[in-house]
Amino acid sequence: MLLQVENVVATGATWLSKIRDMALEYAPKLIGAVILYVVGSWLINKIAALLRNLFSKRHFDKSLQTFLISVLKATLLLLLFLAIVGMLGVPITGFAALLAGAGLAIGAALNGSLGNLAGGVMVMIFKPFKVGDKIEAQGQAGVVQEIGIFNTTILSGENKIVILPNGALSTGVISNYNTHGNLRVDILLTVARSQDIEKVRRVALDTISGIPLVLQDPAPDVRVLKIDAGGILMGIRPYATQGTYDAVYTAGIEALKKAFDANDIQWPVPTQISINKSA
Repeated sequence: MLLQVENVVATGATWLSKIRDMALEYAPKLIGAVILYVVGSWLINKIAALLRNLFSKRHFDKSLQTFLISVLKATLLLLLFLAIVGMLGVPITGFAALLAGAGLAIGAALNGSLGNLAGGVMVMIFKPFKVGDKIEAQGQAGVVQEIGIFNTTILSGENKIVILPNGALSTGVISNYNTHGNLRVDILLTVARSQDIEKVRRVALDTISGIPLVLQDPAPDVRVLKIDAGGILMGIRPYATQGTYDAVYTAGIEALKKAFDANDIQWPVPTQISINKSA
């Protein structure tokens, strides 16, 4: 019985010694890890606040601000976690390999989405257009309704919602009709080659200048663009505000047709080719 008691006491003493040794070995690491977590979290929040103020001063899009700050905080928290794990003595090589593999797998699976994400960031940073602008891109034209992280939504002239992926949008050609304010309306009309060019120009200028929606500054312009077998191609170029572009175009065509008819300005006659077949 006495021998069993002594064994229990010896075993207890051994465990206490191991616990003491572990406490002496890991206590500084645990304290350091706690301090690193507290200080690191404070620094991450401080950096996020500074970036938020910087983005606000530079008028970055709010959705872009939220996205960039979230990505930054997630990255810094991951680095903080790895630093804490390393301080505790846990090998981080396995964690790094695991994260690298997961990153490659996610990147391959979300290849198109990541491209749209990057495109959305570029659109929001460089701002080639804003909500309310009329743009033409990717073969589509309309008024911008929403600029998202992955897609941009426009409203077409047919009152259809068109969703454009930001990846292709950021790398393609974009025509913005609102950047410089007033817009030039190009109306192309062909008259017969026998017509007096000065008469056509005078009638076209008087007609297009009389449309109320047409701006007088810059003044409308009428030029000969091409003369060929089909006739004389005239370019009538009035200017309109951003919101009256379509109205000026349609009203201009109708008014010019009526004015040309009233002033006996002839339209080109289609050439017909007859083929005689011998019997």
